[in-house]
Amino acid sequence: MKTLTQPLRDEHKELFPNVDRIRQVAESVGEAPVAEIRRGLEEVYNFLAHHLKPHAEAEEAALYPVVQKVLGSPDATKTMTRDHVEVGRYIEELAAIRNGLIGEALTSAQSKSLQRVLYGLYGLLKVHFAKEEEVYLPILDQRLTPESAREMFEAMETAAHKAKHAAHA
Repeated sequence: MKTLTQPLRDEHKELFPNVDRIRQVAESVGEAPVAEIRRGLEEVYNFLAHHLKPHAEAEEAALYPVVQKVLGSPDATKTMTRDHVEVGRYIEELAAIRNGLIGEALTSAQSKSLQRVLYGLYGLLKVHFAKEEEVYLPILDQRLTPESAREMFEAMETAAHKAKHAAHA
């Protein structure tokens, strides 16, 4: 059964393997060669900075205002917005760790920091997506018209395009 929010559900399905990759890289710390960890870290960072962050910005600009309107409260998405703030903080911390990985081996402190950030991101993202999928999207499926859903997705696409362009500028 196709729902009105299927495009967002499909986009989330495309993002999920990358979220799982965050956990895989975290698990490799202390086990895999440093070069492999660096490649995984670069992959994760690029996903976060160039795909996930624009996705979050599109949600802020186009999805959450619709959720707020449907639920009748400008506060309805505050917890989700807070998740986005924390993800942004983690991305910045990951960038700092990434920039500090210059030796042939990770120090104990680098390994612990890297795992803490990666596992933190993984857990936060899994819960964040679950909240959207299990709470917000069913409500939108019930209450949006096909036209309002189309307008929301067009606005999200425009916002994501702007965010991706800004990220590469």
